[in-house]
Amino acid sequence: QGLSARERGVWRESPSGHAMADEEARAKAAAAGGADTAPDTIFGKIVRKEIPADIVYEDDVCLAFKDVSPQAPVHILMIPKDRAGLTGISKASEGHKAVLGHILFQAGQLGNRLCPDGFRLVVNDGSDGCQSVFHLHVHIMGGRQMRWPPG
Repeated sequence: QGLSARERGVWRESPSGHAMADEEARAKAAAAGGADTAPDTIFGKIVRKEIPADIVYEDDVCLAFKDVSPQAPVHILMIPKDRAGLTGISKASEGHKAVLGHILFQAGQLGNRLCPDGFRLVVNDGSDGCQSVFHLHVHIMGGRQMRWPPG
């Protein structure tokens, strides 16, 4: 309440000396860590049920669960179960079209069910896109009036 980002502990400093939000700092660190070649992510552990998640949808292709740091009253992450080649949307190939279409369709169905007045789908890609987990994921956000521009 009224505290700056630095006081709340979510402020970081970039190499150039500019302040960054915590999510931006995590994205920069993830990208610097060989994001596309990293062997696994927390999402892989969720898919394998090695760590708990509040799962709201699952089929043979994808899994959706509540974000642990929600940015809206409804904030769900939908991921492909098989990460191979899908560390980010820009890494997708022609062979991923069916999986991507399925995920987008299911995200729309889930968004409509959970947020009948409207919702937003977001895919972050790469460091500048603020992607902090290199396993493709679609954010389904709603439950309130979304603002524009998003940021």
